[in-house]
Amino acid sequence: MANRQTKFLQFITPDGSRAFVDRLRFIHIKAGQRFVVQGEVEHTAYIIQRGSCLVVVEKDGVLHPVDHYGEGDIVGGLGILTGEPRRAHVEAETDMDLWEMTREQFDEISSQDPDLLSFITELVADRLDSRRPTAYRTIGKYVATDIIGRGAFSIVYRGKHRQLGKPVVIKMMRHDMALYPDFLENFRNEAKIIASLNHDHIIKVYDFDERYRTLFIIMEYVPGRSLKEMIRRPTPLPAHRVLHFLSQIISALDYAHQGGIIHRDVNPSNIIIQPNDQVKILDFGLACPTGTEDFANTGTAHYMAPEQITGDPVDPRTDIYALGIMAYEMVVGRRPFPERSCQELLELHLSCDVPDPKPFASGLPDGLGDFIRRAGRRDPARRYQNAREAGAAVERLLDKRSASVKAAAFGTNCNDVSSGGIG
Repeated sequence: MANRQTKFLQFITPDGSRAFVDRLRFIHIKAGQRFVVQGEVEHTAYIIQRGSCLVVVEKDGVLHPVDHYGEGDIVGGLGILTGEPRRAHVEAETDMDLWEMTREQFDEISSQDPDLLSFITELVADRLDSRRPTAYRTIGKYVATDIIGRGAFSIVYRGKHRQLGKPVVIKMMRHDMALYPDFLENFRNEAKIIASLNHDHIIKVYDFDERYRTLFIIMEYVPGRSLKEMIRRPTPLPAHRVLHFLSQIISALDYAHQGGIIHRDVNPSNIIIQPNDQVKILDFGLACPTGTEDFANTGTAHYMAPEQITGDPVDPRTDIYALGIMAYEMVVGRRPFPERSCQELLELHLSCDVPDPKPFASGLPDGLGDFIRRAGRRDPARRYQNAREAGAAVERLLDKRSASVKAAAFGTNCNDVSSGGIG
């Protein structure tokens, strides 16, 4: 148990100082004593200085051991975050020395030590882990099953509706982000924006919940792989698949743009390809109304448009620039600019257009290379001016390819008839 991530003493005794601990109430518990009672509402938590304890869930009069805590762990930490009734009994396995901490004291520690917020995120993530009883993993009407992703801003779980069994994705904002009003508002904004969108190629939001002093977004579960994973394959994607994906992505972006919403973080990690090659766009967490000045520079640097870097207002052309870089990456197998340093990369975005991919992509149709170059121009006035215009260019390429395929098939049929002869 020594490597558990839920050790707490390090946060209240920094550099060996016991100044804060001396303000907490010391408690000695005898082996076998129950000091947390299931169903009770308490605003206290206990830090274990010595000894160990068992967490026991009582159901229909039967006791079920579900967890074990030892030195350095915090017991009842989520209780002081939520104010909910205790979900289990806690009984001393050995004699124990504890420090009792109130909600007010916990808040004080949080405000003084930002690192504690990362600890709280891990504490909640540990509770939602698939090893825990269902009651521990409940978020409103939903149950988390397992972690499927971790990012700078959030932790993502697979889950299901408790009654219907419907699969969902649950996105939890990290507590160190929730501390800041701007990040908190962005996260709320993501739920509101996506919930307002209804398009076949945009992820659907089912619900939104605030608990454990952070925010959760309940979203549609989409089976498939990210476009990022597909680009990692040994060879670049064939042109016809690239055009098929671009057509769907542009359709979704055009729908959002028509509603005044800019994604601002179009990149392969945010594109899910389903088994039938249907596309879903994820993560409108950076979305904002048209014309918003992007001083935060929060887009993914590899796909960031020059106007995002300089903090100028963003508009649909910002998403089109990212789309151009992403299309280049699909056909070549790598991004267009050297990535030796972030600073150099941003300077290249500001000073260079996306280069012609054709020298690095054999057999690439001329029109697709032209599309990528125009979408990826550093001057927004020289790009496609909206997604509808970009979509029309892609549709022309699809139509041209379809005509070529039909012509080739027709020619083959004629040869078959001629060689076979008639009577």
